[in-house]
Amino acid sequence: MTGDVLLAAIVLLGSSVQWLTGMGFALVCVPTLVLLLGPAQGVILANCAAGVICLVGLAGGLRLVRPRAMLPFCLAAACAVPAGSWVTHQLPQSWLLLVMGGLVTVAVLLVMRGARTAALHGTRGAVFAGAAGGFMNAAAGVGGPPFSLYAVNAGWTVREFVPNAMFYGVIVNAFSVWSNGMPGLSRTQWVLVCAAMGAGGLIGKGLASRIPERRARLLVLLLALTGGVTTLGKGLWGL
Repeated sequence: MTGDVLLAAIVLLGSSVQWLTGMGFALVCVPTLVLLLGPAQGVILANCAAGVICLVGLAGGLRLVRPRAMLPFCLAAACAVPAGSWVTHQLPQSWLLLVMGGLVTVAVLLVMRGARTAALHGTRGAVFAGAAGGFMNAAAGVGGPPFSLYAVNAGWTVREFVPNAMFYGVIVNAFSVWSNGMPGLSRTQWVLVCAAMGAGGLIGKGLASRIPERRARLLVLLLALTGGVTTLGKGLWGL
């Protein structure tokens, strides 16, 4: 029962920060979910929950999505997702924790730095970011950072970024769930997870007008960095 309550608390936190900042569910939740449920189940649950949150969040901004610009991202992600799923199901648990912790840690550091590179421009950059995001999403549950880095390099505004990021999140998580399967949760766990997602949405929306966006994003990234380093350390300890 304690584990179920902890699971709900993790999802509540992730859902809250996602609605508060427009990002962060997977970055905040995945490290703890993989430690609680195991790497494969933790990633699959993160894919499901993040996909649902992105779908709900997209409802009000669908008209702002750029279908033509998103096509290379989505096609590249679809092609890369099976490779990420293979990694998740083939590597020993210690190596999976090592890979996931490393991916989350590096991704957070790159996003915090706002890394700029010529490789993340134009159609080639979109294909690269989409493929990297698809692989990372299926393997480690965190497919957003490559897309975020592309948006930084492309100079997208927040108004442009958020609806397109939500659209990408729906697509890449749908492919990841199709490839990885559904999480093996009990009925009680499903009820708790759904209730936590709903409550987290209300909390996040309520705090959005009270906490400066920049400070909230920094908090999300610091939480994600702590989780990534912890997961990385557990993976190293188990080798």
